Amino acid sequence: MSVRRLAEDQVQPAIFAFNDENAVWAEATIRKYPAGRQQSAVIPLLMRAQEQDGWVTRAAIEFVANKLDMPYIRVLEVATFYTQFQLKPVGTRAHIQVCGTTPCMLRGAEELMKVCQHKIHHDPFALNADGTLSWEEVECQGACVNAPMVIIFKDAYEDLTPERLEAIIDAFEAGKGHEVKPGPQIDRHFAAPEGGALTLLEEVKPVRTNLEPQPTAEEAATAASVPPADAGRPKDTAAETDPKLKTPATAPAASAANAKAAETQPLSGTAKSGEADASAAKPAAKVEKPSLDDPRRPKGIEKPAAPDDLQLISGVGPKIEATLHDIGIFTFAQIAAWTQDEIEWADGYLNFRGRIERDDWVKQADALARGGEAEYIKVFGKKPR
Repeated sequence: MSVRRLAEDQVQPAIFAFNDENAVWAEATIRKYPAGRQQSAVIPLLMRAQEQDGWVTRAAIEFVANKLDMPYIRVLEVATFYTQFQLKPVGTRAHIQVCGTTPCMLRGAEELMKVCQHKIHHDPFALNADGTLSWEEVECQGACVNAPMVIIFKDAYEDLTPERLEAIIDAFEAGKGHEVKPGPQIDRHFAAPEGGALTLLEEVKPVRTNLEPQPTAEEAATAASVPPADAGRPKDTAAETDPKLKTPATAPAASAANAKAAETQPLSGTAKSGEADASAAKPAAKVEKPSLDDPRRPKGIEKPAAPDDLQLISGVGPKIEATLHDIGIFTFAQIAAWTQDEIEWADGYLNFRGRIERDDWVKQADALARGGEAEYIKVFGKKPR
């Protein structure tokens, strides 16, 4: 499973190109990424190439590399790392990926593999006689609580028995895979416990404390005389008879009660009976943005012919870089020279809440100003973002 290689030369097509529809889609997808970050589209483009041809060919890898101006080896690394990419022809109607990680193995994954060997082919990746089915073993597919499971194309089929997997394979082989419902194949809602929910079955009641003002006899009598909000509303008899359905029926009342309790219950354990916590009614203080005329503002400069790429500083993206340019910050050296007052002004102006110091912009900028990426790697042990 750890070795993933491209298919033999004799099955590789000479060229690859997106069809007209996918070509338009690819251009739109690349434009979603910021300037200089278009290579982030490598996975979606490879997946669309696979959906078009059924597998990822060498020609498709080269096409995507050229499209994104990436070295061929970089795209090959992506394609060979992720098992979602098929590197040789697979079944035209179904390629079944059986999870073989520990939770699935403990719950019967080996029996599922035997079904694949019997129904499709003894060897993984080998096609059946009609070329419509294939299978492989893969690592964890993220549904351990619903083990054992398989993935067919983009859908997961969970809580499988050998008999159920046989029926699913037969449906796909007959061209009726769309009729099989993905997800758990037993009476389970997604990853809920088998047989239904076991918690949150009773109405949640607000908790009163001895610090909360107690209603007077007159207030209690008045409250008792007011009909409930749901008076006249038809009762949910199913919720009353089935404890598993109580939560949807009682949630509105519980929510209203909790809201009422939040209004009356003191927020501080030291408040005296009958007193409201003054801080509860006090609105949060609004933080004013520092003025551009503030003497703490870092000194700006005229835009140089070749400003530094401030996005190399971790925490600076295109929007933040544009804001820094607006206030005259264009070079690493400027940020490296910021004083504590200037850091606090910039942090407040950008509404960062301490992010500049947490990300250590000054130290990053100082390394980049002194020696570029090489100095940054020397100081931080990694490339700048």
